[in-house]
Amino acid sequence: MNHVQQPDRHDGARRVTTRIRQMAERTLWVDVAPDASGVHNFTPDLVEEFHGLLDQLRIPAAVAGAIGHPPPYAVIQSSHPTYFSQGGDLRFFLQCIRRRDAQRLRAYSMRCLEAILAWSTEFKGRMATISLVQGRALGGGFELALSADHIIAEEQSSFGFPEIMFGLFPCSGAMGLLCERVAPKTAEKLMTNKKVYTAAQLLEMGLVDEVVPRGAGELAVERYIREHASRRKARMMVRQAVRRSAGIDPDEGRRVVEDWVEAAMQLAPEEVRAMEMLILMQAGEQGVVAAPAAPAADAAVARVA
Repeated sequence: MNHVQQPDRHDGARRVTTRIRQMAERTLWVDVAPDASGVHNFTPDLVEEFHGLLDQLRIPAAVAGAIGHPPPYAVIQSSHPTYFSQGGDLRFFLQCIRRRDAQRLRAYSMRCLEAILAWSTEFKGRMATISLVQGRALGGGFELALSADHIIAEEQSSFGFPEIMFGLFPCSGAMGLLCERVAPKTAEKLMTNKKVYTAAQLLEMGLVDEVVPRGAGELAVERYIREHASRRKARMMVRQAVRRSAGIDPDEGRRVVEDWVEAAMQLAPEEVRAMEMLILMQAGEQGVVAAPAAPAADAAVARVA
């Protein structure tokens, strides 16, 4: 595999790194790192970083920098040893809920939806996207994986939507993305049954395109690009037709976000406690100490009900 690395777009606490790899075709490789504590979720800052990448891909070729105009292929991957992504920023959710800040929560959720919508549709005439999953993809991380044209999962990977555990549901396009691959009733089940699925189970369901042995993911990406490139134009047009037939409806996506924010502002105390427990579990997995609860947290939680 011949790699041509461009300067990383990564400085300080930035979490998104990009480079160009010369595989069978020029390929943009996007690596997403965990935050400083080791938690791999979509903080507001990470969402804005991803929008920055999208903005770079929109720049006309004549004035583009290191990335250039969209290359024929793009791969998204996590550098976390266990997680592709843990999904939304639960600590941020909880802060907004306690402060009764529906406006800030809505703005964040809309930005997440816009990022997934853009990655899944905006470049489809020019760039084929691949999710390389080598760990757990949960909640919004599962949505991000689904937003690609092709999903390659190593055998140790797992997937699920845990949001129902604390009274919420996926709100960044999950229903449309799932319905590209499975029936609506199956999509509903996946979003509400709290189950975590293995890569092999999702392969059987048609939600994952390939399952490969641990450590073989990058070779599978190279093989897929080589095979896809042989009839790229036709394959891209078929993929665009699939997205037009199903995929995320922007108006419906925005309606789901509004419903999600309304539900978040009405969580019962036991649902808020379930969210707190998940935050502690995420922090504990990384060996970090979670920040103390906000002052008067009990009173704030009581007002949520």
